[in-house]
Amino acid sequence: MSERPSMTAGTEETSPEPLRSVHTSNFPELLQQLGISLLVTTYQAGRLVILRAGGGVLNTHFRCFDKPMGLAVTGNRIAIGAATSIWEFHNLPAVCEKIDSDNGQGDVPSSVRHDACYLPRVTHWTGDIQVHEMAWVGEDRSCELWFVNTRFSCLCRRSEIYNFDPVWRPEFVRELVPSDCCHLNGLGLRGGRPGCLTALGQTGEPAGWRANKRDGGVVIDYESGQLMCTGLSMPHSPRWYRDRWWLLESGTGSFGFLDSQSGRYQSVCQLPGFTRGLSFAGPLAFVGLSQVRESAVFGGIPIAERALEERICGVWAIHLDSGSPVAFLRFEDAVQEIFAVEVTAARYPELVNEPGDLLSGSFELPDQALSEVPEEFRAPSRPY
Repeated sequence: MSERPSMTAGTEETSPEPLRSVHTSNFPELLQQLGISLLVTTYQAGRLVILRAGGGVLNTHFRCFDKPMGLAVTGNRIAIGAATSIWEFHNLPAVCEKIDSDNGQGDVPSSVRHDACYLPRVTHWTGDIQVHEMAWVGEDRSCELWFVNTRFSCLCRRSEIYNFDPVWRPEFVRELVPSDCCHLNGLGLRGGRPGCLTALGQTGEPAGWRANKRDGGVVIDYESGQLMCTGLSMPHSPRWYRDRWWLLESGTGSFGFLDSQSGRYQSVCQLPGFTRGLSFAGPLAFVGLSQVRESAVFGGIPIAERALEERICGVWAIHLDSGSPVAFLRFEDAVQEIFAVEVTAARYPELVNEPGDLLSGSFELPDQALSEVPEEFRAPSRPY
């Protein structure tokens, strides 16, 4: 899995604005070897980006959302946090045959076969709570969708009745107020349960995190509420993998982990952008990078002191054993900020979020009801 110097360019031809990217030639090979694709959100460009490889070629597939940020992936379900709502999608594999019959008419070669198709199932209205990271908590069908409510400085779970159901907040945030006190942002699971969270400041004052954003970031243990690590520059994306907590210190553009003995953050590598969005597959970590153009939010942190042309937006693949980048994709033009990066086990998935024949003619039913449907209507070419 070594990086190759050659680059490949790509673009989404159906997009009304330039959403071009370039990547190392081994990027699609890595995805194919691992049997995965990547989901990437960019709230600034209003897109979900699906990075998928087929026939040795990397395809960057875009879907429009209103300021998408948090992503949660489990089994056959995906959740996407947008500006004022959360979308839940279910995978209906039988729909893939219909999609494949139309291949060759757009950006997908006729030889490529989809192995997943995610269709919308639930849209939950949250209001403007600045949803950040999300996760499915629990196991199988009984799992619940939990999400970081940054505006109210708390961790919530989705409710069938309320906009959100608060379940936890840092001890230094004493009231449930819509004031973005500490900029709670990252949620890491361990064993299917919340393990730790990240915040940009240790404060309960309205927007208090902004005063010390350069090195006021903290990692908080979910169970005890104690601080696991302090003195960080805008930490994001805590993840438990290979028996340790991995982390992005976004303000310095680094990727690293928490030392189990000292509790200190140990940088593994420095990257040319604001690191945010982290997911793992095999020996690789996939890290999102942003350019951080907005000085009001990002001014005063180390990464913002680099020249703009030295800051890049894209996804980097890091080998965990060596700590070295082995491949990358760089976005150009319209995409400048990334929030989430998530691995999905589908090699070449589709996601549909616009009305059309595919949605109006595809149905998901309970097994008992499906058994009563005549066989000809259950054929993959006419999916239920």
